[in-house]
Amino acid sequence: MALVVGIDARAAAEVPAGRGRYVRELLAALAALPEAGDVRFRLYARERWSGAELDERFSWALSSLPDPLWHLAAALRASRECDVFLSTNSYLTVWATRIPAAIVVYDLVPWTVPQFAQAPSARIERATIGPALRRAAALLCISEATRADLVRLFPATAQRASVVALGADAAFAGARAGEVPARHGLDGPYVLAVGTLEPRKNLERLVSAWTFLDPAVRERHTLALVGPRGWDDAPILAAAHAAGAKLLGRVSDADLAALYAGCAAFCYPSLYEGFGLPVLEAMLAGAAVVTADNSSLPEVGGDAALQVDARDTGAIAAALGRVLSDAALAQRMREAGRAQAATFSWARTASQTLGALRAIARQP
Repeated sequence: MALVVGIDARAAAEVPAGRGRYVRELLAALAALPEAGDVRFRLYARERWSGAELDERFSWALSSLPDPLWHLAAALRASRECDVFLSTNSYLTVWATRIPAAIVVYDLVPWTVPQFAQAPSARIERATIGPALRRAAALLCISEATRADLVRLFPATAQRASVVALGADAAFAGARAGEVPARHGLDGPYVLAVGTLEPRKNLERLVSAWTFLDPAVRERHTLALVGPRGWDDAPILAAAHAAGAKLLGRVSDADLAALYAGCAAFCYPSLYEGFGLPVLEAMLAGAAVVTADNSSLPEVGGDAALQVDARDTGAIAAALGRVLSDAALAQRMREAGRAQAATFSWARTASQTLGALRAIARQP
């Protein structure tokens, strides 16, 4: 009898980046996974996502109920229809499941860096995590750093917590800049930063570091910020405008890949990341990467990226200055970055996720 896997797939259609990208990439990778041929996937959501070709093994179970009723209804329905459940976007759904369940743990921001958590979402996570961790049969952490935070904060999870790292879309590997930068107003060399405009991404400090660079370097380059507006973004916007940085807003995945491929350097000085997917994507596209030395970022960048103290404006500026003034170094970093990025893949993410779900489904 085929294994039936229930998945919270809401984020595929509802969330443009972050968890939305995770769910979209996971579904596409599961559809292509050789060992998933005998598996049926039941996708619980409010609206269908049609961005990838999902075959007859995938079916949608849609409900327009608001939270928290959606979670209760999805959990009860999955408990009747599935053998195992993967919770990708909430701790709450697992409260009501009556089948083995795994939770994807992205980060522990409300506990590790609470000053960078939005208050409403932090309150929800704090209120819902306890029963969910006790109920879950498996906890799939997206990095070693996230697992370490989870086990430190909740020691009883140690035996059930494993690492299932993310990947980057193979399309990034073949990216070419083409006319995309010019279409976004970038007519010369540029330094790229990607992320929602919010305090945790440390973009205000990056802009400050930019002003520390040699004026001749800044004269030859543009600082370009890609990402939607977030919370408490007024200081970031003010600093960017004062420094002459270009704010490109949200761009398509295809344009993002081209922007990675064409940049003189990519800088991601975040103050905390559960994984830091833009670092992986940028390396795969051939960018020379400067990133932070905290949380999961050293795992992702490895020796291929220049790692700096994200709270040290001078260190960020110095690293950028090195890359922008040393063409040989930048080329070595691009080559090393591609090799580092190749050690991650969504196929591996999907395979390890399915393996974990099979294992808990067999538990008595």
